[in-house]
Amino acid sequence: MIVPLSLFSQTLQQDLDALLAAAFKPDQPGGALLVVEGGRVVYEKAVGIVNLELDEKLTPQTNFRMASVSKQFTAMAILLLEKEGKLSFDDPLTRFFPDFAPVGAHITVGQLLTHSSGIRAYESVMPDDLQEQLSDAGVLALIKGIDNTYFEPGTAFRYSNSAYCLLALIVERTSGQSFPAYLRKRIFRPLGMKDTRVYEAGKRIKNRAYGYARDESGQLYFSDQSLTSATKGDGGVYTSLEDYLKWHLALQTNRLIDLEEALDKVNAPLPGNKGRYGAGWFFKKEDGLEMFHSGSTCGFSNMVIRIPEKGVMVAFFSNIAGNHEAFYPIFDRLRKAGILRSDIRAWHEATD
Repeated sequence: MIVPLSLFSQTLQQDLDALLAAAFKPDQPGGALLVVEGGRVVYEKAVGIVNLELDEKLTPQTNFRMASVSKQFTAMAILLLEKEGKLSFDDPLTRFFPDFAPVGAHITVGQLLTHSSGIRAYESVMPDDLQEQLSDAGVLALIKGIDNTYFEPGTAFRYSNSAYCLLALIVERTSGQSFPAYLRKRIFRPLGMKDTRVYEAGKRIKNRAYGYARDESGQLYFSDQSLTSATKGDGGVYTSLEDYLKWHLALQTNRLIDLEEALDKVNAPLPGNKGRYGAGWFFKKEDGLEMFHSGSTCGFSNMVIRIPEKGVMVAFFSNIAGNHEAFYPIFDRLRKAGILRSDIRAWHEATD
């Protein structure tokens, strides 16, 4: 339920309405915005359509592909397994993948979680003649024979999709369940996230938006899938504003795990004093915990921001690729209103 306008500035609501109207047209792919303050929904709106072929409106119940926002769910699965004593952050890669190159003995689960492993990017070794979508197992096959890293594991930060694909496989090998099944059983169902899914080739995702991109002239074209759209651990979750709110509220109440405690336990510093990374989040603690993550893929752009001590969460999902420029004016307005704390554009660009 959205709180009355008396508790949320009518001027601010009008400004957000105007900014969304400026960013998206009602008859084109668009975006959906959710603002939570003090644990209450204070603004929720979607503008645009799910597909140019179907005149179906985006709603707070529409599922968007999360891209790298998915990493927080992969990380939570690992945190749950660690809490149960089924794995350790210090476990080497070779515990789970015995045929990995010798360097795998020096790469730990914790380093995969924090992008500090130095493991090779699968995007850099994909064959030019690849015809079918790559899977997490396909990522492992591509990189397991490479006996070198970008740097000595644990000594630097380099954002890694490969790492999170391997984490999804570690979830499977540790739990004995498929990655989608584990997330359904341990996260989505317990939290009531009834429409959230992990993409599985050949399986339909209900009530979903389809992705688009813009060409050089600004014209929209269909851009829903790529050769890397089937990997799960680094970007395979689809969710809606409605379900993501349930996730946020669970994090607020430590329903699954104490996330702040986990961030203190396993994190890595970013270069240039730009904060830290842990458990699928960029975060900093200059004036209390503040965290964000973006997600970008061939047809979607997403951003989520949380300030736990204020009960603040902002989620902005769009079915247009490379669309973060549409987000920043809204974040600036929320910062001016005292809801957000940091300059999100500057923070995002510094970590991109």
